[in-house]
Amino acid sequence: MNETENKNAIEILNRIMELELAGVVRYTHYSLMVYGYNRIPIVSWLKGNADESLAHAHKAGEFVTMLGGHPSLKIGPLLETEKHDIGDILRESLEHESSTLKAYYDLLSKVEGHSVSLEEYAREMILQEEMHLDEVNKMLRKPGDMQPFSE
Repeated sequence: MNETENKNAIEILNRIMELELAGVVRYTHYSLMVYGYNRIPIVSWLKGNADESLAHAHKAGEFVTMLGGHPSLKIGPLLETEKHDIGDILRESLEHESSTLKAYYDLLSKVEGHSVSLEEYAREMILQEEMHLDEVNKMLRKPGDMQPFSE
């Protein structure tokens, strides 16, 4: 990759890192706000998502330093909506994950044909994010509803 491509990749990786760190904060917050009969499995799932977001942020940061960049200390957007119904939490999660997925697609478009390692990383993360989005989408459906959730 040339210097400009390298700089662009670092910028996108830092944005990914910021979004993933925001995911850690979001999912941790969500896990504390779940009440009701299904609390235990939902809290466990949310904590798992927080752990996964932290691992994703770390991986993006490793690529930043591999490329000679400086990992961001910022955190992506956080908005307290004061909505803590499980459906609201899942819809917010869907929105956040969609933003993160877009960042991975941005990375792929910038590095495609220039860096096999970054291409493979972006593709792997896109797969994981799309699977996660599908999981959340299925959680938002009513039992027996085969059509994907949409607002």
